[in-house]
Amino acid sequence: MDIRALPPMDRRPRVHGCSRQAEIRATPQGIDLIDLAARVLRSQRLKRLMDITVAALALVVGIPLFLVVALVVRRSSPGGLFYVQRRLGRGHKPFGCIKFRTMVHGADRQLRKTLKTSARLQEDFRRGFKLKNDPRITSVGHMLRRTSLDELPQFLNILRGEMSLVGPRPIVRAEVERYGDAIDRVLSVRPGLTGLWQVSGRNNLTYAQRVALDLHYVSRRSLVLDLVILWRTLGVVLSPRDNGAY
Repeated sequence: MDIRALPPMDRRPRVHGCSRQAEIRATPQGIDLIDLAARVLRSQRLKRLMDITVAALALVVGIPLFLVVALVVRRSSPGGLFYVQRRLGRGHKPFGCIKFRTMVHGADRQLRKTLKTSARLQEDFRRGFKLKNDPRITSVGHMLRRTSLDELPQFLNILRGEMSLVGPRPIVRAEVERYGDAIDRVLSVRPGLTGLWQVSGRNNLTYAQRVALDLHYVSRRSLVLDLVILWRTLGVVLSPRDNGAY
């Protein structure tokens, strides 16, 4: 027999009773991957635990503030207390994003009429899906938006697992095309009550900058980054002048 014709022997030590896949997992590279996956899972669980704990505390401790805001909204103009808008969550799953109402009743219908009257307003809305001097916003609504108090009900979205304390900006379906190929990455995590966009200028930024900040967060997300963003959010809320909220 010509021994040169025999296939080369696998000189790696075999693990008794293990398949080849099990042996691969036992290699240093496989252990590194398993360890990385375990760390990611731990981080996700800690993030979710932080979401639930903070949201529950905010809803309980903030009851007096909720009642005051609800009373102010009710007295400011006719209409309901809350405005629920369909947004896209993790995995493209739609959910109802809850806010205190800051606009007049029937604002969505009025938007179409408003845009028809002004080419400038059409261009403003096309650029950022918002109007800087939106005639639909009530006098109380301006204050609520500037202080972000209109977003307090989103703690309910967090408890329901639809949002997180920190994450990309929750978007409507019409905004998907603005994200291009990056949309799947952005929607791979829960949208946030706050995020890099909210502490970096909000509506003072271009839409391209918003997308870039969302992608940066998804790529670099960690509990440390979340804590930094939450800390900066306190500064934005407590010092709301020219924070880009409108």
